[in-house]
Amino acid sequence: MSYTLIQKIETLLFYKGEPLSLPFLVRTCESSESEVRAALRELVALYQDRGMVIVEHDDTYMMTTHPDVAPLIETMRKQDRATPLSKSALETLAIIMYRNGITKSELDYIRGVNSQFMIRNLLIRGLVERIPNPEDKRSPLYRPTMDMFAFLGITHAGELPGYDSIVSEIADALQEYPQEDDASSEDHDALQQDMPSESIAHNEHINEISTTDL
Repeated sequence: MSYTLIQKIETLLFYKGEPLSLPFLVRTCESSESEVRAALRELVALYQDRGMVIVEHDDTYMMTTHPDVAPLIETMRKQDRATPLSKSALETLAIIMYRNGITKSELDYIRGVNSQFMIRNLLIRGLVERIPNPEDKRSPLYRPTMDMFAFLGITHAGELPGYDSIVSEIADALQEYPQEDDASSEDHDALQQDMPSESIAHNEHINEISTTDL
């Protein structure tokens, strides 16, 4: 099956769940800038009256929910906050806590799966927060909130169990992480094959944090 350029861009915007630059879309879709711009215009128009919209700013694009569905989203947030965190969400939270400043792409690389919905769930609950990334304004960093530290009864990340060894393991796991801006999903998938069989997320100390009743 041959996918159209519009379908490719739509897939990338949905899968990445974060702002994507025009150069990244051009490179990943293997198309010219004019072709990608034309496809983006069609995609923006296509989503004009849908539940999702394509937001554009300074040649950076992101798929997000339409402002008109805000009441529905708020209802869902309340329901999410009332539901216990899943094992995957706890795993994601633990990695964010030990790294104390990590991009979504780095999280995806460590976990081997898309962390978009896990991050959204943690943001809704106020357990993590999004902050500007000084190295790349298009890829924000995620870190634990002060409320998260207060809940655990600690004053800083260094008090987490096994902190030094876990931080070292995470750093080692990210050694092969591509440093180019917005690495393509194809490169990301290929790199997953080279990850150690025992994921950093399965470390006993991370499991200890993950079993906290949140």
